[in-house]
Parts: sequence; C-alpha cells; structure tokens
Amino acid sequence: MKQSTRILTLIAALCWGITAQAADSFRVAWSHYTGWEPWGYADSAGILKKWADKYGIQIELTLVNDYIESINLYTAGKFDACAMTNMDALTIPAVGGVDSTAVIVGDYSNGNDGIVMKNGTQVTDLKGRTVNLVELSVSHYLLARALDQNGMSERDLKLVNTSDADIAALFTSDPNGAAVTWNPPLMQARNAKGASLVFDSSKIPGEILDLMVVKTSAPDSLKKALTGAWFETLAVMTGKNADAALEFMAKASGATLAEFKAQLRTTAMYYQPKEGADFAASPQVRETMEQVRKFSFDKGLFGNAASSPDLVGIEFDDGSLLGDKGNVKLRFTAKYMAAAAGL
Repeated sequence: MKQSTRILTLIAALCWGITAQAADSFRVAWSHYTGWEPWGYADSAGILKKWADKYGIQIELTLVNDYIESINLYTAGKFDACAMTNMDALTIPAVGGVDSTAVIVGDYSNGNDGIVMKNGTQVTDLKGRTVNLVELSVSHYLLARALDQNGMSERDLKLVNTSDADIAALFTSDPNGAAVTWNPPLMQARNAKGASLVFDSSKIPGEILDLMVVKTSAPDSLKKALTGAWFETLAVMTGKNADAALEFMAKASGATLAEFKAQLRTTAMYYQPKEGADFAASPQVRETMEQVRKFSFDKGLFGNAASSPDLVGIEFDDGSLLGDKGNVKLRFTAKYMAAAAGL
C-alpha cells in the first residue's frame, strides 16, 4: 500500500512538473506586415529569447502566412498572443468570447493600407468595378471610410474575398485590377504597370492600430517579456546597426531595403515606449474604437444575435468602458509600455 501510494505521489509530482513546464511555455503568432516585421528579427537575433529568459519563460514565435488564419488560431486557443489590428481584435477573438489585452500599440497605419487600381485615378473610378480584399478586415473598414468620404457605398461595386497572400499576384495579372490591402502586398501592387494608389490610411490617421494582443489571463511574465523584446528591437532599428536589422526585415517580407524603408515611412511607429504608452492612454483610442465597433456591428461582425454595438465590452487604460460591462473581452492598457519606459 505504501509502495502504491509512493508511486501515485511520484506520478502526481511528474504530472505537476509537466503542467508547470507547459504553463511556462507560450506560443506567439505573427504575420507579414511592415509594422510586425520586427518580431521576426527579434526572434532571429535572440532578443526574444533574452527577454523570455529574463522572466523565466519560453516563447515560441510562429509566422503564419495567412493573417486572418493567425487570428483564428489564436481565438481557437492555439496561441497565447498574436499580432493583429484593433478591429480584428474586436471582431474575431473578442466576439468569439476570448478575453484579450492589447499590451503593445506598435504603430498606426499612416499610408501602409491602401486602395490601388488600374484604369482609374480616384475612388469614384471604382464604381461598377470588382475589388479584391480580405473581406471584413481592416481593408474592408478602409474601403468603407473611403467610399463614405466620396459619397459612395458598397452597392456601387463588387467585393471579392481574397487571401492577403494572393492579392498582389491577382492584382498584377488583372488588366482591370482593383484591390484593398496592406504592405508589403500593397507596395507590390503599386509597382504593377498602370497601377494608381487612390486612397490610403493617411486619410484616416490613428484609426488602424497595429497591436500585440495577449490573452488577458496570461501571466505578466509573458506580457513584460514581449514588451521588452519589442522595444529593444525598435531601438536596434534606430541605432548604429539599423541597416543590418532593416535588411533582414526587408528580405523576410520580400522587399528591397529601399522598399522596406519606404514602407516604414508610411507606418507611424512608436519607437519609444513612452510614445506608445501615451497613445494607449489617450482619448483617441476610445474615439477610434467607437467608430470601429459601429462599423463592425453594421457589417454583422457581431453575429446575428447582436442587437447593438454594445454586445462586447471594451475597456480602456483609464478604466472607462464601451459596451457591456459584464462582457468585457477587449482591453487596452498602457501599463507594460509605461513600465518599459521606466514610468
């Protein structure tokens, strides 16, 4: 009996050890986008491991080539954190019941998302055209804002849901192409013969936010490690060895160094943690999310059962809320960026 008890105790201890080890290992997803390429460099250069080691955890960074699929996998529980935009954080994991926190506001798109077309030079030329985009993503939001500013609606054109991995090639091969996408495929499309950029995110500054979203239940060790690694990487990008880091990112994204630097110019990066913290704590985040949640509700992204944009609660850095306070599933915080800034 004592031997049996001893064996059971040993098994329990081993199982506890395995569970504890698993709990200290975390999976993070990202996909190609100018503002997220630093994650690939942080992993390759050992910066991510350095910060994971500092907090006694393991971080496995995985590149998922299909952006929306990366968020779906996060929502399904395959990842503990994922790079995504503010709108997608609301309409996929939050609506799906996953409580998430935006621990890093890395940048806002300031021209990195755009509408490009052939045989046309302005938004009104899209009338009657077929437009490729990742439907119900930030590209869809950008298109809706562009149409609204030009007195048009989606009824004036035909939308075709297209993977971001395929958009540039489809646009280039179509003599009458029209697409909405983000960099790097946006730059590839813009370089196609006869292409014109007719609208971009610089017309709606601060509305398309690029985030690192982490499960709210994840420990501070993961949130702090990711934030520390991120801002160390951004420091490299602006330091004396910047070109080597930028060359790595450019190659990984399929761009030349010159092209990648051009993409960075249309990305309002928060290179200093205080800049990111200040923005995350600003009233503009709430104002933006008010617009985003209304658009998302109007497009049916909250599901057929939703009777108003209040279905999902959104919490901001000052503790204020939009939506259902009993169903808060998306949170914005300046806490970790402020800590990285020594504030």
